[in-house]
Amino acid sequence: MKRRSFREAECPVARTLDAIGDWWSLLIVRDAFDGIRRFSAFQQNLGIAKGILSTRLRDLVEAGVLSLAPASDGSAYQEYVLTEKGRGLFLVIVALRQWGEDHLFRAGERRSMLVDAATETPVDRLKLHASDGRGLTWEDTRIVDAASCAPKGSPSPPKSA
Repeated sequence: MKRRSFREAECPVARTLDAIGDWWSLLIVRDAFDGIRRFSAFQQNLGIAKGILSTRLRDLVEAGVLSLAPASDGSAYQEYVLTEKGRGLFLVIVALRQWGEDHLFRAGERRSMLVDAATETPVDRLKLHASDGRGLTWEDTRIVDAASCAPKGSPSPPKSA
């Protein structure tokens, strides 16, 4: 079965998954946040086949999540560096981490921990807030149809029969 592209979907979640939804891609991004920059280091850390890694890195560069840069040690190699767009995935990675901590580990089971580098204390749980500061859950939100999001004064899309 051919994979369907969501590149032009109205849903931001679908478009995001089209760009970075593969688990290898998210693990590569996670490793990039941990300071990994070289193909060989990604390959060693993830235990991923070279062909799959090459494809995922190429796709992340094409999506603008990573860019290629000359090696920081002055060698002839190139390194993969998070772009601003890639760095914008930090909260996504933290949200996945925290969800996993909450639902996939037994009480007392060892795991890595995300800490504030300045204080060495665990970071707070992510929370969604309204513009007035109230905490929000999924029950407090709703999706507004894309057609309803058009700027005021712009023509309405034609209704389908």
